[in-house]
Amino acid sequence: MKLGQTIGFCTSADGTRIAVASCGKGQVILRAAHWLSHVDYDVQSPVWRPWLHALSAGNRFVRYDPRGCGLSDRHIADLSVDAWHADLDAVAQSIEEPRFVLLGLSQGGALAIAFAARHPERVSHLVLLNAYGQGARVRAQTDVERLEAETLVNFIRVGWGRDNPAFAQFFTNLFIPDGTPEQHRWWGDLERLTATGDVAAQLLWNMQGIDVLELATSLHVSTLIAHCRGDMRVPFDQGRKLAAAIPGARFVPLESKNHVLLPDEPAWPIFLAELSAFLGQDRSMLPRAVREAGLTPAETALLDLVAEGLDNLAIAARAGKSVKTVRNQLSVIFGKLGVRSRSQAIVVALSG
Repeated sequence: MKLGQTIGFCTSADGTRIAVASCGKGQVILRAAHWLSHVDYDVQSPVWRPWLHALSAGNRFVRYDPRGCGLSDRHIADLSVDAWHADLDAVAQSIEEPRFVLLGLSQGGALAIAFAARHPERVSHLVLLNAYGQGARVRAQTDVERLEAETLVNFIRVGWGRDNPAFAQFFTNLFIPDGTPEQHRWWGDLERLTATGDVAAQLLWNMQGIDVLELATSLHVSTLIAHCRGDMRVPFDQGRKLAAAIPGARFVPLESKNHVLLPDEPAWPIFLAELSAFLGQDRSMLPRAVREAGLTPAETALLDLVAEGLDNLAIAARAGKSVKTVRNQLSVIFGKLGVRSRSQAIVVALSG
């Protein structure tokens, strides 16, 4: 199934243009902005592309670039948390449906909590993954923890965007330590493409000052919270604190070191299954080819690359896999689809 998306713009309260992307049809899932985002570049990413496939299967997945990043206005003086809230309000106002699922990953979790508190009538379900209620400076309890937060900001300010693999590798390992070399390369490129060093550092500094933990106790919305035990960016305890603060929240521990879940790790299908059950969805809401063949989200993403006309070598480069792995996985996919050739697989994919 070929993944298509539309990109448009909405205007925040101060006139900043915010890039908004949408793919799929059905129930709206709106992803609150997190730090690194580029709605156009994400479509090609071996890290984010599987997310787009999975969340747009039976849904309309809406996401946007934060101010200063991606396709949104880059040269912005106001990068405050209040401005982020205004941007999310503007994106939500552009959605015609009266209610939607609000997804918060990492920093986006705090934005989602604040939005749900301001506009409970708009949020049908709240989903938080590897999120936090208190930023690194707020939750710091020792001088060393405060110094660590400050040092990371300065490290970004002086090292961001330089042609230095050591910096890129250090930072990428905080987000996807178990990623493949190809996923690491894409993440490093994303860091350079999405924002300047000064903007990235200022955004992180403001993120570190977030505190919505008390506000979370006032929420009255169905909430699912999932957190990776080994998350190297946001401590597992932050997920536990949010689950304890939000009344009636369901908490799902995930076995992963990654801050961003990757499609080939065991935690990925567990999270998707929990999300589907939480939203009351079943397989009838998935695209026909996936529903009838029983393809996993990772297999669906691979099939889409076939539908684009890529050969095994190109697919391996795009997906961060070996050619042999791609060949073996395609054999499994073709078997599930009941086809014998790539051309037959493409017909099935595009008819779904």
